[in-house]
Amino acid sequence: MPEKFIILGGGESGVGAALLGRQQGYEVFVSEGGKLKEEYRFELLKAGIAFEEGGHTMEMILAADEIMKSPGIPEKTAVMQAIRAKGITVISEFELAYRFKGESKIVAITGSNGKSTTTALLYHICKTAGLDCAMVGNIGYSIAKQIAEDPKPLYIAEISSFQLDDIKTFRPEIAIMVNITEDHLDRYEYNFENYIHSKFSIIGHQSAEDIFIYCADDPVTMQYLPTYLKNSKTLPFSMKEIKTDGAYIKDEEMLIRYKGEDMRMSIYDFAIQGHHNQYNSMAAAIAASTMGIRNATLQVAMKTFQGLPHRTEHVATIRGVQYINDSKATNMNSTWSALGAMTKPVVLILGGVDKGNDYTIIEELVSEKVKAIICLGKDNEKIHAFFEGKVPVMIDVDSAVSAARTAYSLAEKGDAVLLSPGCASFDLFLNYEDRGNQFKQAVKDL
Repeated sequence: MPEKFIILGGGESGVGAALLGRQQGYEVFVSEGGKLKEEYRFELLKAGIAFEEGGHTMEMILAADEIMKSPGIPEKTAVMQAIRAKGITVISEFELAYRFKGESKIVAITGSNGKSTTTALLYHICKTAGLDCAMVGNIGYSIAKQIAEDPKPLYIAEISSFQLDDIKTFRPEIAIMVNITEDHLDRYEYNFENYIHSKFSIIGHQSAEDIFIYCADDPVTMQYLPTYLKNSKTLPFSMKEIKTDGAYIKDEEMLIRYKGEDMRMSIYDFAIQGHHNQYNSMAAAIAASTMGIRNATLQVAMKTFQGLPHRTEHVATIRGVQYINDSKATNMNSTWSALGAMTKPVVLILGGVDKGNDYTIIEELVSEKVKAIICLGKDNEKIHAFFEGKVPVMIDVDSAVSAARTAYSLAEKGDAVLLSPGCASFDLFLNYEDRGNQFKQAVKDL
């Protein structure tokens, strides 16, 4: 047990880790470089956990036996460089949580796109089946806090690459890789292989009894699978027929095959539609089958899932124009998925903090479907440079209200207005939820 356990970052994961560490007898100190949210400050004060905000006391931090780094803190910051130079052990929240999960099982879902939907769908399936479980991780609730305050036999966890960095022994009984596409390259020295390595660490400690569910149609996953696969039992999902256990969709029907049992379901019975959601549905369904959930229960759950806010979320139809909030699309592959599902002419709201985007990914769909691009961000130069002359209209805006009003003036009956930014939100908004909520309110105010 570390005598001095320092937590860098006082957000959801940091405070959750502090609560779990204190419960387990660690001497905990939280160091937040910015300002703590009131709710988090209150939790720390209530628990009697020492903290600082508005900067880091380096002498105290560098005297730590072990440090938990919140996922939002980049390695390039001065505090992290000093910690690495000193050689202090750094762990992630998931590593800490894994130490104290007891006999509980973890299903961990990662991927560049679709992991939130897959996580929420699998959680809905498990709840429909009557399982006592919690949905945790990148989807918004700290797994460490859940273990400290309300432990469950089963955790359905969305886990990002940042949360996989600095794991040492973390081993989910079931791991799901939805896909791997270029994302967050600014955090990985603009080296795609660094990001791939981070993603595959989800199976690095799995045993022969553990399960790895992956997309056999994803070229990056398949290219690197031989490098990283060690012990895990594999279950692929695909749009092509597979001979082994797993899931596939063929002739508009999903087949789940596991241990000699088959379950079939029409894709038109899925509550969430779209090509990308068919992959998410297969991933969740095959995971549910491995957990012993009955086929009849699985089918009911697949038909009743409501989907996620900010993910191709219908907001309103005004004068024959449909407004769609896909604010959670923070990379080009997510925007590609959203555009691919559109059947109407599109006014596309694009932009924000560019993370090294490759706009060629959506170029063909933009050419086919997009009549105007509204650039929502402080710096839209890269979007203009790529799309100028490729769409009839491009307009810059600097707020969700301006974006909604501009879209209203451009769209005609039968069009769709799609907020699918393909970029991070931090130039103008607190996060993607704030961006999506402001857009929804602006649409309702039209």
